[in-house]
Amino acid sequence: MVLGLVQISSAQSFVPKYSNEFMNIGIGARGLAMGGAQVSAVKDVTAAYWNPAGLIGVKHEYEFSLMHAEYFAGIAKYDYAGFTTNIEEDNQIAISLIRFGVDDIPDTRFLYDANGALNYNNIQFFNAADYALLLSFARDVSDIFKLGVNTKIIHRNVGKFAHAWGFGLDLGGLVLLDEWRFGVMLRDVTSTFNAWSHNAEMVREVYAQTDNEVPINSIELTLPRAIFSVTRDFEMSDDIRLQGVLDLDFTFDGRRNTIFATNLVSLDPRLGIEASYRNLFFVRAGGSNIQRVMDFDASQFLVWRPSFGLGVLLNERFLIDYALSDIGSVSQTPYSHIFSVKVSLNSLDEKFRLNKGWKN
Repeated sequence: MVLGLVQISSAQSFVPKYSNEFMNIGIGARGLAMGGAQVSAVKDVTAAYWNPAGLIGVKHEYEFSLMHAEYFAGIAKYDYAGFTTNIEEDNQIAISLIRFGVDDIPDTRFLYDANGALNYNNIQFFNAADYALLLSFARDVSDIFKLGVNTKIIHRNVGKFAHAWGFGLDLGGLVLLDEWRFGVMLRDVTSTFNAWSHNAEMVREVYAQTDNEVPINSIELTLPRAIFSVTRDFEMSDDIRLQGVLDLDFTFDGRRNTIFATNLVSLDPRLGIEASYRNLFFVRAGGSNIQRVMDFDASQFLVWRPSFGLGVLLNERFLIDYALSDIGSVSQTPYSHIFSVKVSLNSLDEKFRLNKGWKN
């Protein structure tokens, strides 16, 4: 187990595919229930992750959000916490913390004592975890155009064996046109650099016994990705509203298993729908991660990742959201339950929001 994890973290390629991929899982049960289609739709504290320009749409002076999810039958824990507030009238700031980790991994290097006998008391445990701190700023440029930027600090560690620090920038924008919204999110716009440091002495003997190269300190580069998004709002009646969102995620780190892929760029579409009743009850659904899978007879077929979710607003301050992804294991991975809560304090005047261009 130790050997496998350290090998993953010590990739020698300067531009490995799927670098910092934990940053692309998504946060908030609402967004995950809608298949991750959020770039042009989000307008609360979670916008700091999806598109910082959406922070301008926050309805309250203060907003907090927490999320917890478990993946791979509870082996991996995924957590998020966020806070946002406004500065004067045209600016919004936010801070977000993300952690994805596997805890209590057994270190069996000393399972056998000097006499060659099994000694389970020698087993130690360690964690392999990825952390991200996002500092966000959004500017209300005009009634139509909103702009946002993220500064993010990445920390990754594999117990005492290896750790990395990284730094990167995201840039987001929104255009509001009546019932339509258009968004763009440029992740790692300057590329994100992770500087890996390895404690080679701790694993040198294990690597020698297994004919593996001893890891060396290296720089891991995360290339930019671009997400283009469109949202359409429908007012079905005075009480019922419907929202549809389409995101197109473009990556540039080589050919991926997506619906459209070349050696230069790969495209992964995401679709999300939300129906709301009096802005109190919400039903959501989405689809993403369309991939080609090879069957036993060498034929290929398409699979996708469906998702579903619910939301309830309590006392105009507390929003509880739930999402269920990988329904029925259609995408060949175990389904995941995601819970999140949002707390909003000190509602802003509606005239103040209308001046920003947000209709609802």
